[in-house]
Amino acid sequence: MKIIGLTGSIGMGKSTTAAMFGALGVPVFDADAAVHTLYAPGGRAVPLIRAVFPDAIGPNGGVDRAILGQHMRADPLNLDVLTSFIHPWVGEMRADFLKQAEANGAKAVLFDIPLLFETGGDSQVDATIVVTASASAQRERVLSRSGMTEALFENLLSRQMPDREKRARADYVISTDNGLDAAKADVERVLAEILAG
Repeated sequence: MKIIGLTGSIGMGKSTTAAMFGALGVPVFDADAAVHTLYAPGGRAVPLIRAVFPDAIGPNGGVDRAILGQHMRADPLNLDVLTSFIHPWVGEMRADFLKQAEANGAKAVLFDIPLLFETGGDSQVDATIVVTASASAQRERVLSRSGMTEALFENLLSRQMPDREKRARADYVISTDNGLDAAKADVERVLAEILAG
């Protein structure tokens, strides 16, 4: 079974591209969705976050990501402490996902991981794919999101490896600049190459 790592900076079209792999029958592990599960009411991370940042627990009993984000930006050490717990838990969820995919006879699986290179996750996959777009398309897409500001966008970008560096490190690059049909054709080609390799 081939393990594919998919990444891309904010606004590049990574989630859309991951869904294209899913539509081709490739099971997708979404790291962000895993974190959402940990932060949801009753989630594994809730008691830990309640103990340290009680104001970051919303009225529904889940983590209020906006308030938690303020704590992370206020002191970078907070982020280091939080990820020291969250990353191993996400790793356990990923291992369970792999076991299930293998049991189901999957030929390939896709890990959708925003910080694939930054966290060294590329060493745990057979092939890496970076989703990219022009800087102008990226900016336009991100700034059209609800609640996004120029300052927040720049802050998010500063915490991510530059796109050109990701492209240089990747085994494959898929551009979302030329529309969904072109991206889908690239996904089909890349998947075929990985499975044949």
